[in-house]
Amino acid sequence: MKLALFTDTYPPQVNGVAKTLKRLVHHLEKRNIPHIVFAPDSNQEELYADNIHRFISMSFFLYPECRIALPNLLKIKKQLHHFKPDLLHIATPFNLGLSGLTYGKKQQIPMVASYHTHFDHYLHYYHLEWFSNLLWRYMEWFHQPFSKIYVPSTETKEHLEKRNFANLALWRRGVDSELFHPLRSSSGFRDRYQLKRNYLFLFVGRLAPEKSLDVLQKIITQMPDELNREVDWLIVGEGPLRGALEQDMPSNVTFTGYLQGEELAQAYAASHLFVFPSTTETFGNVALEALSSGTPAVVANKGGVTEIVTHKKTGMIAEANNHDDFIQHILTLVNKPSLLKEMGLNTRQYALSQSWDTIFDNLLASYEEVIARKVLQTKYQKAL
Repeated sequence: MKLALFTDTYPPQVNGVAKTLKRLVHHLEKRNIPHIVFAPDSNQEELYADNIHRFISMSFFLYPECRIALPNLLKIKKQLHHFKPDLLHIATPFNLGLSGLTYGKKQQIPMVASYHTHFDHYLHYYHLEWFSNLLWRYMEWFHQPFSKIYVPSTETKEHLEKRNFANLALWRRGVDSELFHPLRSSSGFRDRYQLKRNYLFLFVGRLAPEKSLDVLQKIITQMPDELNREVDWLIVGEGPLRGALEQDMPSNVTFTGYLQGEELAQAYAASHLFVFPSTTETFGNVALEALSSGTPAVVANKGGVTEIVTHKKTGMIAEANNHDDFIQHILTLVNKPSLLKEMGLNTRQYALSQSWDTIFDNLLASYEEVIARKVLQTKYQKAL
């Protein structure tokens, strides 16, 4: 198998899609599968590699961490002709994805896609609901030619089925349970950020409207005073709302910006609860990372994250956009330390069952099935 991957988001960009695709590339390397990647440019030269081809890009207004590349079509065509891929995996529906789609159609190469982001959900937060019908018409057209469209959750699958998408297949996400581990907790991390109170509550994500940060702010500011005096909040991430949030949040809230690797793992492990009110997640990688770190999560009852957290076992599921319900669930856990501890054990046990190797190997098997089906179809057509 020889795979060509097209994506408009890739490290050093920091988001769940970019991280997942980077892990996929590492797995391809581990399994000795030849591959090339077409991705947006990077100002970090050390991230360039012979099989990663980058193009000038600009940020996408709905999601600045996702880039709109300006691909050189002749260069892409030349590189693909030389590489001779057996399969194209198109991860984003923007310019690079369109380039791959156009080439795959002309050359009749098997193609699969992956759907990562509910851009239609984002429109509400940017007052662009009028754009919804046009967006869906484009998305439906774009995804028609693919042999399989991989989605990260049953919720996402059902969302697309309502739009008459066909050939949908689950491709769930895993977690690095060695990196995100309860033993990463250390007093040194809390000292670094001067987190002295008895409890540490954590949010990790892009600081943007679609993450329901207005709900998070109400949770923090309307918590009962007797509990708030005992709680430090840690907000990990960057985004357009950071400046306004820093001005409006109380003194027990600390903003770290982006954290990665060991430092991010320490943040999860040092926390007592992960609080995540976002309703737009197709999966929710950050929630799974929290669970792997032994940290129960309180999440909204909308989106793919509900397939990660089990209510009253690995966390609590609150009514979406209802800050009072989040607060009540948080109070329940704080007032029952034995339940919180039991949940911490359950979260780790669940995360250990979510192996990246198993998930990626299942994806590779699905790739091979698509390729084999195309070979059989070609032989049949020739026989006719």
